[in-house]
Amino acid sequence: MKIKQSILLLFFSPLLFSQVMIEIEPPENIKTIIFKGETQDQFPIVRLGEAINLTFDDLSASEQDYYYKIVHCDYDWTPSQLLKSQFLDGIDNQRIIDYENSYTTLQPYSNYRLTIPNNEVRLKVTGNYVLEIYNSYGDLQFSRRFVVYKDAVSVGGTAKRARDFDFLNEKQSVQFTINTAGFRVVNPKSEIKIALLQNYYWPSAIYNIKPQFTLGQELVYKYDKETSFFGGNEFLNFDTKDLRVATFAISKVELLDLYHHILFTNDFRNDRPYTYFPDINGDFEVRTMQGDDVDREAEYTIVHFSLPYSPQIGLNNVYVLGKFNNYAIAEENKMQYNEASGNFELTYPFKQGFYNYKYVVENEDGTLDFNLVSGDFHFTENNYTILVYYRDFGDLYDSIIGIGSINSRTITN
Repeated sequence: MKIKQSILLLFFSPLLFSQVMIEIEPPENIKTIIFKGETQDQFPIVRLGEAINLTFDDLSASEQDYYYKIVHCDYDWTPSQLLKSQFLDGIDNQRIIDYENSYTTLQPYSNYRLTIPNNEVRLKVTGNYVLEIYNSYGDLQFSRRFVVYKDAVSVGGTAKRARDFDFLNEKQSVQFTINTAGFRVVNPKSEIKIALLQNYYWPSAIYNIKPQFTLGQELVYKYDKETSFFGGNEFLNFDTKDLRVATFAISKVELLDLYHHILFTNDFRNDRPYTYFPDINGDFEVRTMQGDDVDREAEYTIVHFSLPYSPQIGLNNVYVLGKFNNYAIAEENKMQYNEASGNFELTYPFKQGFYNYKYVVENEDGTLDFNLVSGDFHFTENNYTILVYYRDFGDLYDSIIGIGSINSRTITN
């Protein structure tokens, strides 16, 4: 009996010790990580066989060697049971050979580029994936999630104003259907799983949503509270594509060791009426008017942020976040209180371009309040993504059989 128990423990031990694959943030010398598929959205959700593109800069400009590995994950972002040979055609752990140094920039850097599939490796199955980047010493530098799917089912939906009277003016609810015509589903409550994302932000994703009912070949999800998100507010933005020119968001430009762009002091918007202002939902785009090759000729500039102290913030920590730093909380993007000006202030290096950002407050208990400064409004334009996972009895992994995309610009009651 003891022998049988040992065998069982040995067999299931990989499952017991599986860990969720979180995204690892890079050291300070690595900046401007751009990771996307064939659309402009900087989160790659691609069909099987489509290209995934990664670029990043190393400000040490030392032409270091970097290597990449690919991990296949299940629905819950733990590594799947598949062997490498079962989800990869070829071999990963290859050196990134496409890189060049910056050209005529005040801040030298090396720009690295990677495309998957390539001559060494291609993906064989759908599902959740993690791309890991290592240095020549085998140290993990950073990692990013991506999603590969096939069109086996169709997904449609709409954004609704939440019916919860406590959050009537603050929340948005996503209602959707999955049409399984042509795809055999026997028990949808156990075989189908859903992940629902707002603006491609994984930490706030909603999981484990069961269909309310089946209508013919359609799975219907018409929840209110269970599929609702706080609306937030439109992101703030600035544009440094022209190094020497101030814009509506930039009050002054100075040339010291690098160019410095001083932004106008932002306002506390929580207690103000909602005003529509187009954004790109936290994303960014590198661009420059000082050269043709944005990868190598765009400058790095120092951007100065400032936000007035308010009693609502108090002594809590304030951070500047956006897709530019993968919404990560770190000392590098933590604001400092300046008693002389009465403002929270931050200086941060950005590659030239158009950037969305927001101020996020870390409470004393360690929780994050993303919308304390900006406010929550049900009018806010947000993107919602519905990922449909499938796992039949006996399957070794969770495949992705369809996606849906909804925008709250046309929100209804």
